[in-house]
Amino acid sequence: MSQWIALFRGINVGGKNILPMKKLKEMLEEAGCTGIATYIQSGNVVFSHAATDALELGGSISAMVQANFGFKPHVLLMTSEQLSAAHGNNPFPAAEKEPKTLHLFFLANAATGVDYESLDAIKGETEEFELIDRVFYLHAPDGIGRSKLAARVEKNLGVPTTARNWRTVETVLQLAIDLQ
Repeated sequence: MSQWIALFRGINVGGKNILPMKKLKEMLEEAGCTGIATYIQSGNVVFSHAATDALELGGSISAMVQANFGFKPHVLLMTSEQLSAAHGNNPFPAAEKEPKTLHLFFLANAATGVDYESLDAIKGETEEFELIDRVFYLHAPDGIGRSKLAARVEKNLGVPTTARNWRTVETVLQLAIDLQ
């Protein structure tokens, strides 16, 4: 069995795409998942499953949600080792003191042909960013809601993403460690 981290995109936001975590957990159990733990309602799940293909398993989970809840969310899957590497690769350790200012955008696949000049042109004066492997790190000290870069990351990278703040990344990683 492999331990997986599932990051759901766009669920339980603004009264749309409602997916209760208790129901999600029951659905995952029916699909053969074990050791399931969720963190907050935005769709952060740690579980174990015999599957070895992240895209196939993520697609299967997304299809189950559609069959049971009527919408098909994007589900980004990674191993606990991949989440640990993303955590360890943080290029802005000073930002960890203010975890709501540091966001990790997890990419569905590798971004190619990234136009760094365009990214630099839209970033705020106090913002810093770095793309490492399949994670786009954004430190936005003035707030993520004000960040033009945050709003355009996915478009500029040309790859589906889902973002989590540093506190959420640390909490989900600790869940994974506790469940091993």
